[in-house]
Amino acid sequence: MTTTEHSPTAAGAGASATQAFRAGRSADTGAPEVSAERISDVASAVLDGVHAAIRAKKVTYGEFQAAKQWLIDVGEGREWPLLLDVFVEHVVEEVAAEDQHGTKGSILGPYHLPGQPKLPSETTLPMRPDEKGVPLMFTGQVRDVDGNPVVGAELDIWHADDEGYYSGFAAHVPDGNLRGVVVCDGQGRFEISTIKPAPYQIPTDGPTGKLLEAAGWHPWRPAHLHLIVSAPGHRPITTQLFFEGGDWLKDDVAHATKPDLVLDPQPHGDNGLRAEYNFVLERI
Repeated sequence: MTTTEHSPTAAGAGASATQAFRAGRSADTGAPEVSAERISDVASAVLDGVHAAIRAKKVTYGEFQAAKQWLIDVGEGREWPLLLDVFVEHVVEEVAAEDQHGTKGSILGPYHLPGQPKLPSETTLPMRPDEKGVPLMFTGQVRDVDGNPVVGAELDIWHADDEGYYSGFAAHVPDGNLRGVVVCDGQGRFEISTIKPAPYQIPTDGPTGKLLEAAGWHPWRPAHLHLIVSAPGHRPITTQLFFEGGDWLKDDVAHATKPDLVLDPQPHGDNGLRAEYNFVLERI
C-alpha cells in the first residue's frame, strides 16, 4: 500500500476488521461445540510452545515486560485480526487443507466484508467512473472433482485498487468498490471485468508495524484477488489468486502464496489483461 495522505491507520483498519469479523461470527450459527478437553489440549500446547521459546532463547524480564506491553498495545489498537491473519492464519489453512480436495485454499485475511450485492455471471465489479489501473478480464468455470459444471456456484470476490487500498478500510474509497458476489451461469462460468490490483503494505503505524520494524521484516503483500467460491452441496473454498512475475510473490509477509494460485495474464484489448482460472469444488 503506497504511503499517501489517504493511508488508513492501523487502528482504523483494525477497527474495521474487528467489526467485520464480529459481524461474520454473529451470522455463523453452525459453529460446533468445543469440549473442555479440546480447549485444554490446544491451550496447553500453545503455552508449552511459549514456555519452550522462553527457555530456549533465555528471555529476560525486560523482554517479557516489553512483550506484555506490546500485547496490550495490540489489543488497544484492535489489531488482533491483522496480527493473526498475517502471522498465524496460513498455518491454520495448511492444516485444514490436509484432508480437503479441489482448488487450493489460502488465507481469508482481514479485509473481507460480508453481504455484498449479487452480480450476474458476466459483470463488471462496482468501481469509480475514473477507476485507475490496468483493465483485467477474469474468466473461468467452477467444476466439481469429476469435471462437471457446478450449477449455482457463486464467487465472492474482492481486492485492492491500483494504489493498494480496500473499500471499507480506506475512507477515500467508496463503499463496495471492487467487491461483489458473482453468480455463475448454468455451466458454472463467469466473466468479470475489473482492474489489476496493486501490491500493498499492511498498516505499519501500530504495534504490528513496530514488530516488523524491530525484527527487520518487510510489510509487503503481492498483488492478489480474494475469493470465496461456494455452491450448495459443496465445500466452499477461500483462496487468493496472484500474478506471475509480481513484486513480493516469493516473499509475502503473510506467507499465503502457492504455485497453484498464480495467474498468468495475457494481453487483452486496448492495454488490458485477461486471466483464466477454473475452480474445483469438493462435494460434501
